Amino acid sequence: MDTAGKNQRAGWTIRRVESTGSTNADLLAEGSQGAPDRTVLRTDHQTAGRGRLDRRWEDVAGKNLLVSFLFRDVPDAPHVLTQAVALAAVEVARGVGVEAVLKWPNDLLVGDRKLAGVLAQAGPVVKGDDDAGRPGFVVVGIGLNIGAAPDGATCVREHVHGDVPSPDDWMLRMLPVMDDLLGAGPGVLHERYRSRLATLGSRVRAELPDGSRITGRAMDVSADGRLTVLDECAVTHRLDTADVVHLRAAD
Repeated sequence: MDTAGKNQRAGWTIRRVESTGSTNADLLAEGSQGAPDRTVLRTDHQTAGRGRLDRRWEDVAGKNLLVSFLFRDVPDAPHVLTQAVALAAVEVARGVGVEAVLKWPNDLLVGDRKLAGVLAQAGPVVKGDDDAGRPGFVVVGIGLNIGAAPDGATCVREHVHGDVPSPDDWMLRMLPVMDDLLGAGPGVLHERYRSRLATLGSRVRAELPDGSRITGRAMDVSADGRLTVLDECAVTHRLDTADVVHLRAAD
């Protein structure tokens, strides 16, 4: 069943389906057909969900938040859209008593266990007057464990002793937070992102796409989203793509 119009929020077009392959894939297709800015697609179950680095995203039907957001107002630095979605989920979690933090670039953790993952995918590039071009739209999806979690991960239910928001309620709580974050400008959003980023100051292992690894301390994240790591030989690296592992003192 496809539902629309229920519990809509001004400025957002919300649609819900019981099951689909991937909400990101669906919105990418709809974006190419002209779907409006701030279109939202939520489902109870995904059969082909994907996370970062093409990992499969597992879910239990009806238990977790599986939702994607389409943005046509794409800023010069599109990664801020991903940060806004991740931050909104963090703020909702903290609002119900879950001490969620971010792991670079956009995973949500409670302690050292994963609560949510965020994946952004860009639509076709549209050339501007300067020929530089930028995506005509960006789709940002989040899978957040509310009522169930795969092995090694965690869910909201494990940390809240009272009522837990439903997936739909959680999504609706995120929308005004995203409105505020995106309306505040990139500088404010960046500082909010840094304040929730547990990676900063941590000893980390960065696993790069080419199979190499960098071990060191995460020193900062720049406005362009890159992570600065000072390795064990005092060499500075600026990373734009990596799988980061937070290391304990003994690791």
